[in-house]
Amino acid sequence: MKIVYFYQYFCTPNGSWGTRIYEFASEWVAQGHDVTVVTSVYSKSDLKATKFIETQYHNGIRVKVINLKIDNRQPLLQRIYTFVAYAIISAWYALTLPADVVVASSGPITVGIPGLVARYLRGRKLVFEARDLWPDGAIELGIIKNSLIRKLAYGFESFCYASSRAVVSLSPGMKEAIERKHKHPQVYSVTNSANISLFSGILPFKDYGVLRSGKYAIYSGNIGEVNNAWWMYEAARSLREKGHGDIVILMVGEGQQKKDLQARVAKDRLENLIFFDLMPKTELVALVQHAMVSLVPLKGTPVLDTSSPNKFFESLAAGVPVIQTTQGWMKVFLDAHDIGFTVDPNDPTSLADCLIALDANKALKDELGRNAAIVAREHFDKSKLAADMLAALQKAIR
Repeated sequence: MKIVYFYQYFCTPNGSWGTRIYEFASEWVAQGHDVTVVTSVYSKSDLKATKFIETQYHNGIRVKVINLKIDNRQPLLQRIYTFVAYAIISAWYALTLPADVVVASSGPITVGIPGLVARYLRGRKLVFEARDLWPDGAIELGIIKNSLIRKLAYGFESFCYASSRAVVSLSPGMKEAIERKHKHPQVYSVTNSANISLFSGILPFKDYGVLRSGKYAIYSGNIGEVNNAWWMYEAARSLREKGHGDIVILMVGEGQQKKDLQARVAKDRLENLIFFDLMPKTELVALVQHAMVSLVPLKGTPVLDTSSPNKFFESLAAGVPVIQTTQGWMKVFLDAHDIGFTVDPNDPTSLADCLIALDANKALKDELGRNAAIVAREHFDKSKLAADMLAALQKAIR
């Protein structure tokens, strides 16, 4: 089967971003399928390009790299430009690449454009992969305010879904929302996966001169509003005020609010909130494995209840319990499998209190970690989920 995947943020384990498509496509190539990914250059990815358009091969995956640089710290208009430019250039590949099935992986929603070109101008079978509920998220977070733009956005979203043989969502919550709103007959839930072999083999602990094994909570990802960055700062302050400044919150990544947070931490001499820069996933593994808990601190807004963040699955694979803030499928899953806790995204003391209690109960922490490792193998192994995704593509062709 020839598969063409349109996705702007492709990354391998040598980068600092999610590797879902790399993991899935590697499995498919090993089974004899032909996979081409059309992507751009994301700041957190390991991909680099010297030409404007470059063909690379990663673990047998053919990757067409459009040398448009995308960074979450770019001004909004510049990011919109990169999204639109990628969509227009990718349309050429939608017209020219041979394919049995084309996958458009959003966001941004503009990635639907090459998918639609392949569908209507070349008669390809289109599968739409929804990584988030766009434009609902942008509207709830106040990014899209104009009523006309909202209507256009919802119309384009509906058109993408209606034009697709199948829709693949990244969480059960997204699947339910898409089925309810769009009445599409073929919606599948294929979550992000856990690279068990990468995250489960215990690596030596590196303290970087500021950490103690089992005495820190780790957050990795974008340091910004959606991920409740200031809430984590307030939780660190609460820990210090409660006499537990030895419990550290470690934030690994970049983002719009990082510099302001670092300045505030320095001013307050808040030694239990530590920042590390982006690092390759292969280096991040040990930091996750030796943490007392992993944080998934999304802002308290309904659309984020459907999220499917990579860090959730990777933490479970590392045998590390999770503290998260949503009221959707992750909360239900944590409770059902006894692998972590849900706290209030608007109350930083709830995080501080949870960390204090977990730090005082090593037996509970170890039990939650063992449960997490078992759940990761049973539900989120990359080979299993790659097979689920491939089955959805094959059904779309039939």
